[in-house]
Amino acid sequence: MIITMTLNPALDKTAYIPDFAVDQVNRIQDIHLDPGGKGINVCKVVNALGGKSLAMGILGGDAGRYIKSRLDEMGVENDFLFIDGDTRTNLKVVDEKNKTYTDINEPGPTVDATVISVLGEKLFARVGEGDIVVFAGGAPRGVPEDLLKAWTQRCKELGAYVYADLDGALLARAVEAAPYLVKPNDAELSRLLGRPMETTEDLVSGARELVSRGVGLAVVSLGSKGALFCKDGEILLAQNLEVDVRSTVGAGDSMLAAFAWCQDRGLDWKEAARWAMATANAKVTEEGSSPPSLDKVKEFYSCVVCHGV
Repeated sequence: MIITMTLNPALDKTAYIPDFAVDQVNRIQDIHLDPGGKGINVCKVVNALGGKSLAMGILGGDAGRYIKSRLDEMGVENDFLFIDGDTRTNLKVVDEKNKTYTDINEPGPTVDATVISVLGEKLFARVGEGDIVVFAGGAPRGVPEDLLKAWTQRCKELGAYVYADLDGALLARAVEAAPYLVKPNDAELSRLLGRPMETTEDLVSGARELVSRGVGLAVVSLGSKGALFCKDGEILLAQNLEVDVRSTVGAGDSMLAAFAWCQDRGLDWKEAARWAMATANAKVTEEGSSPPSLDKVKEFYSCVVCHGV
């Protein structure tokens, strides 16, 4: 089972605006509403690939109820904790003409110690031996920086593999608990290690340092260039394909979802890297944060190139 924990989900509103301009009236050509938040995106993709997952996290208000209803319609199993606050709505502005993608994200609700405690107990009650637990995205106000370090340790004690797709202090503290997989981009890796990541050599060195700290597998997202996968000191570069980009929302989440889906099926990490890159490339051809179909991913899989570095 793949279990995702999204502490600060969002209702993603993707607006397509040709020639989007600041300080002017802009007219929306098309708009899409999708359940969002990194962990939720992971579950949507796992579901589209035919895998089994469970979406957990915090929801509230009309936006929260909408997210749950949409996930129910998609057949994505979920077990959210509902609170009095409102789930945030995030605006994504896509200008396909000029190839720009602008995110305007709300902060989300504030949570207290009781909410955090109840949510943790809900999670630990669902985690079992061999499960994959994905901690992804930011946290709402009120969440302590070391929370996911403690939760990573507990999930490992329960026999689970922990993936951490986080940033800032949340990532730094979670890495102290040696999760099985971490997935920073170049900027996040730079903040984590406290030094610039300007070249491929810098990124390779950074990925190896994470593994030396006890991380099982480091996946460094390189944006349009692809991704680096590092395990036991071995580095694999998976290159992106040239595709018609509709929306980049959830591309990294799709990569993570496919890797978890492959691990859950017992595939080798190098094979999983290829599937992960195929899924990320297939995702960006879809509207909003909609997941790609398995058939489309299979088409892209045959074109993905991976090689050692």
